[in-house]
Amino acid sequence: MLNDPRFTTEVEITVPFHDVDMMGVVWHGNYFRYFEIAREALLNQFNYGYRQMKASGYVWPVVDTRVKYRDVVTFEQTIRVRARLEEYENRLRIGYEIFDAASGKRTTTGYTIQVAVDENTKELCFVSPPVLFERMGVNA
Repeated sequence: MLNDPRFTTEVEITVPFHDVDMMGVVWHGNYFRYFEIAREALLNQFNYGYRQMKASGYVWPVVDTRVKYRDVVTFEQTIRVRARLEEYENRLRIGYEIFDAASGKRTTTGYTIQVAVDENTKELCFVSPPVLFERMGVNA
């Protein structure tokens, strides 16, 4: 089911100057921004991006994240950021890989975990809300 191409996406980014430190290497915190760009593209593929989430009455804060730096990414390097939905029943776990676009070499891996919170009651949902399953086209 999660092998469905709707649940994986890739975006290409050319590293801008403002993302690097004085050595021309991407500052470690900017990787989360690259993950975010890919995550937004992934969620939009099944029509449950941030505007649709809010309109559905749920917010999905990130509650856990991890990044593993395997190789440097530098100024003006073009990278491909792949995001893949790994879990959805009780939370959204999205895995990420970053590759050098020219060589295909993997430079970075990571994940984020988001949970549904009812916007009105502010209560954590221990099971993902039905609207997520509807948008994904799967049975709860």
